[in-house]
Amino acid sequence: MSKIPKKPEDIFPAITADCKAVFGAELLSIILYGSGAGADYLPGKSDLNFMITLTERGMESLENAMDMVKKWRKSAVALPLFLTGSYIYGSLDSYPIEFLNIKSRYRLVYGEDLLAPLSFDHKHIRLQIERELRGKLLHLRGGWLATEGKPKKIRELIGISLTSFISLFSALLYLKGIDIPEEKRKIITAAGDSFGFNAFVFLNCEEVRRGVDHFSAAEINTLFKNYLLSVGRLCDHIDRMDV
Repeated sequence: MSKIPKKPEDIFPAITADCKAVFGAELLSIILYGSGAGADYLPGKSDLNFMITLTERGMESLENAMDMVKKWRKSAVALPLFLTGSYIYGSLDSYPIEFLNIKSRYRLVYGEDLLAPLSFDHKHIRLQIERELRGKLLHLRGGWLATEGKPKKIRELIGISLTSFISLFSALLYLKGIDIPEEKRKIITAAGDSFGFNAFVFLNCEEVRRGVDHFSAAEINTLFKNYLLSVGRLCDHIDRMDV
């Protein structure tokens, strides 16, 4: 199969049948998460992200899925997450944001819903947010110098880096008990309103990422400087935050 589905659910029966054929009784669940599970799915542009949970025994035969993975990549299915239940539950203190974001927008395709009962410790989330933000700030500073000031490269750096901030903004909203919107721009705006940072900078960066802006070379350079400044201020804010 190589046809890009107009709707994610169009491929649910076939991908479920393939997973059952490969793993049999060792298959616990199939979950679609990310943009494909929400309102901003764009056929041909959005990847379809699946989390496939297996028993420990099923994980031992993971190599049997190679042909299946190759087949579905032709239909814009990203490389799936293959996990066990014990891995999920054992990772909530180290990587809570990843599972929080998966849980914030998902659809159960087959089997047991392992995400529904998950809960997250606010202290673990705050610590990961700070760790991620400080790491990204260092990456952005180094990446900016590597661009040599060339607008095209600065645009690429913005596009590569911005998506991960959406994930962190979703986690910030969770800390304040605010419902996480589905659309990226609404997430940015809600986080800015709740935490007092300049959401407009990140909204402009989102336009750059999507390739719909009309910024000049000088404006792109100024935008990136403000981007760096905003991330640095957010780091300081999270450092002082009590949860």
